[in-house]
Parts: sequence; structure tokens; C-alpha cells
Amino acid sequence: MIPIDFIDNMQAQLGNELDAFCQALSEPPTVSIRVNDKLMPGELPVLINDSQARQVPWNPDGYYLSARPQFTLDPLMHAGCYYVQEPSSMFLDHVLRELVPDDAVVLDLCAAPGGKSTIISQHLLYGLLVSNEVVRQRVFILAENVQKWGNGNVIVTHNKPSDFSERLPNAFDCILVDAPCSGEGMFRKDERAQQEWSLKNVQMCAQRQKQILKDAWGALKPGGLIIYSTCTYNTLENEQIVRFINNELGADIVPIPLQQQWGIQQGLGCHFYPHKLRGEGLYMCALRKREQHFTEFRPKPAKKNKRQPQQDLQEVREWLFNPEIWHLYQTERFVIAFPEDFRELIEYMYDHFTCISVGFGLSELRGRHQAPLHSLSMVKDFNAEAFPIVELELPQALAYLRTEALQLPHAPVGLVLLTYHNIPLGFAKNIGNHCNNLYPYEWRIRNASL
Repeated sequence: MIPIDFIDNMQAQLGNELDAFCQALSEPPTVSIRVNDKLMPGELPVLINDSQARQVPWNPDGYYLSARPQFTLDPLMHAGCYYVQEPSSMFLDHVLRELVPDDAVVLDLCAAPGGKSTIISQHLLYGLLVSNEVVRQRVFILAENVQKWGNGNVIVTHNKPSDFSERLPNAFDCILVDAPCSGEGMFRKDERAQQEWSLKNVQMCAQRQKQILKDAWGALKPGGLIIYSTCTYNTLENEQIVRFINNELGADIVPIPLQQQWGIQQGLGCHFYPHKLRGEGLYMCALRKREQHFTEFRPKPAKKNKRQPQQDLQEVREWLFNPEIWHLYQTERFVIAFPEDFRELIEYMYDHFTCISVGFGLSELRGRHQAPLHSLSMVKDFNAEAFPIVELELPQALAYLRTEALQLPHAPVGLVLLTYHNIPLGFAKNIGNHCNNLYPYEWRIRNASL
């Protein structure tokens, strides 16, 4: 049941469009995905057998689907070939392409579950993303989704917004604040959002949004861009927060170019209404921090790890197509790869932040040898031909993703890379009469049915 107070607010906001808006809320939500470049353009609609899939207008990688498949039982989703994402949220891709250079250093401050972080990492061909989540229970699904997407230019952190202002002042070219909100835009998809909504909660969310912005503001460079978004409609959490950023924090609104046929309503920011377009409720606005004299952040040299072994890593370098772009950071047990161009900043963050994942795990020392980690099989720079490859059929692939035992009688003995439609799923060790399943147990499919 949609709350009466919410209807009254929307009446004031939409006027004679209210009936069309309410009718849209009673209709089924759209089903959409965003495709990773692990696949060739146009390949995924064929693989998921949806000839009626249509492109999302503001994102060339987004597709509306004609029906909702069983995503959980599609190995390609688990391999990071696509992300199930609401189409309005994909608008971030358009904003980045218009306003943010592809070599920027970006902070996604409230990042879980990771859909917008995967958009940012895709955009940053030569840049770096810090993807942060303050809620401990949510940060690990964020790290999982980032790793599956396969760009090694991401650090996943678990820190407070104020930590970035205090420890990384004037460090970021762009900050995305996809703020926790009252969730009005999810009413059509989530009945619980309707049940939890109240005017008091809207006011509490607005206060929390202001505090988050104030706490993180010092981390944004003067001249840097802040992208503020919510999945809600009301002006208290949207336009009034933008005015707060403009007047009290000191930033100027940057217009976002739009095409009229998209149906996005532009005023003080961009509103997405489900009666005007195929998507859920969203608000997004871009602002540029006013220029002022400032000292650019320079990371201090990282602490030396006295236990760090000095091993010949030539073999593991051969597991990558472009080893020269990665710095291989050795700990006592693991080898971690991250972009060489941001080595100083990343090593500083490794010492001063709670880092859940940094770049991607490359290998683990076992005895005298380096064994590949699962995250290596997910990264786009992975040279799959460095390992024996075994292509799986769908039942075998699902058994592997459930971490069940496998029998691969025609596979070579030893470590093998398992693929599905030529996309890496992960590693297994073939002993002969059976295989040790090396898929991460915490990522396993829990649904037992095909």
C-alpha cells in the first residue's frame, strides 16, 4: 500500500501527471542488464536467447530484456559477463562519458552492491577507482562484484567518509555519492520500501546525506566533480541537498547534456519517473567544487614489509597479457597486482585504510611454487592460454559453481582452467578419478535446481 503522505508529496511535485505516475507504479518493473566487454558487442542477447532485447538509450552496454530469466543459473552472470542492473542507474555511464576524463582518480563513497562501481571502473581506462562501503555486511558483496567484473583498477575499502578527508585531502578528481535514501524510487520493485517509508525517515535520510557530504568534502580536489544521486523522488533528499552542496559546501551545478526522447526530466538535476521512461525512480546531479588554492595530496612512502619475500615472478607475469602495466606487490603469502601508474597512492592506501581488495589477487605461495588465485581468472588481462583449458557444458558449469565435485575424464592431470562459452569460470585440480573444485566457497550457488 503506497503511503498517503507520499502521494501528497508527489501531487505537489507532479501536478496533473500524478495519475499516470501512480499507474506506472502498479505495472511490473523492467528487467535489464548491462553487458561487460568480456563479450563481443551484441553477443549476450544471443547467448541468453532473447531476440527482443533492446538497448537502453543512455547506455550502449545496457539492454532491456523481454522476460526475466533465471539469472542465478546462468554461468555467464557468475563469470562477470553482465550485471543485472536497473536501467535508470545506468545513466551514470552517460554522465561519466560527458564530464569525467578516463584517467581520473574517482571515489565511489557508498558503493555496495557495486553496480555503479563497475560502470566507473569500465570508464576509467587509465584511471583508478576507490570503491568504499561503510557497512561491513555489504562490503564483501561489493568486493565480489568488482572482482567478477574484471577490471584491476579498483581498491575496495571499508572506511568512514571522514577518513578520506583526513587521510586523502584533495586527492580525488571525482566523488560519487549515491546516498542512502528513503528508497521511493524502489516502490515498484520492493514492497518493503513502501512499508518502511515515512516523512520522519525522509527527514532522517536528508540529515544523514548532508553529514556524509560534509565528512567527505575535503577529499575532493577544488575543480573536482561531485556526482550526487539517490533512488528517491522527494525534493528534501534531492534538490535541497544540491542547494546545500551549492551554498554551504561550495560547488556549482554542471549541466548534464540530455536527449529529449529519453524522457528524463531536467531541472535542478535529472529526475527519472517511471511514467516517462522505462526505468525506476532516480535523481542525479553533477556539481563542480569551486576553485581555490590548495596543496595537492602526495602520498608518503609506503612502510616496508620486512617479511616480504623477493621471488622470481617471471612465471606469474606470463599469466597476464600486459604484465608491464601491473605492479606486483608481494606479501608473505600472496602476490597482488594493481596499476603501476598508481603505485604510490595504492601502497599508501594499503597502509592507511581498511582495504578489502586491492587490484586483483594473482597468486598464492604454496610450498616453493606460486598457485593462481580465482580472482586472476576473472580479470580481463588474464592470459587463459597459460593453462590447460576444459570447456564445460551447462550442467557441469552449474555443478562447478555450486562447488560440487567434478569428474573430467578427458582433462589433463593437474591444474586446469574451466570455461563456459569460452569464458573463464575458475580453476580446478584434476587428480584423475575426480577434480578438486577450487571455486570460492563463499561465492557458490546455493540454489540446487537446474
